[in-house]
Amino acid sequence: MRVERLSDNQFSIFLPFDDLVERGFTMKELWNDVSSVRNLFSDMMYEASSELGFEIEGMLLVQVHLMQAQGMHVTVTQNSEEMIWDDDFIEMKVTLDESQEVIFSFAEFEHIIQVSSYLSSVSINGGQVYYFDNRYYMLFTEEDIAMQSREDVIAILSEYAYPSIITSYRLNEYGKAIYNHNAVRQIIDVFY
Repeated sequence: MRVERLSDNQFSIFLPFDDLVERGFTMKELWNDVSSVRNLFSDMMYEASSELGFEIEGMLLVQVHLMQAQGMHVTVTQNSEEMIWDDDFIEMKVTLDESQEVIFSFAEFEHIIQVSSYLSSVSINGGQVYYFDNRYYMLFTEEDIAMQSREDVIAILSEYAYPSIITSYRLNEYGKAIYNHNAVRQIIDVFY
């Protein structure tokens, strides 16, 4: 679990799927088992508050973003209104959102060239490539991998890169687009 303070009343938690499995969860349970999810969130909130020195009190607004292949990205905002609560009670409003995008982070562009060869061999030609914060990112939407098994594409990408918690919105806003569409096809055409 990775924790980061965003402001005086907000922090984020990234929990990779490996950590979820270690905690005894599957994706299906996250959507269907409400009591287990409540316990998971309580544990995460207290671990994060302890690590950051963030005092949890009042109402917490919790936004959960499930990212394909990466894990769970949770943003927690503590309501700044002064409210009186029982010491052992925390109210959480939780929003669950599942991303249909697959985003991987690469240290070198050479790795993107290599992975494109394998992706092309399984009929993946789409995708986008960005450069942001000294790293390269490949982004695939649902349409880019519609004809293939998502797990197969993720397995290929995992050989060369790491799942990223950066969103497509951030890449579009702050990243430098190298290929806006059909990235794999364009890379194959240029480098092979």
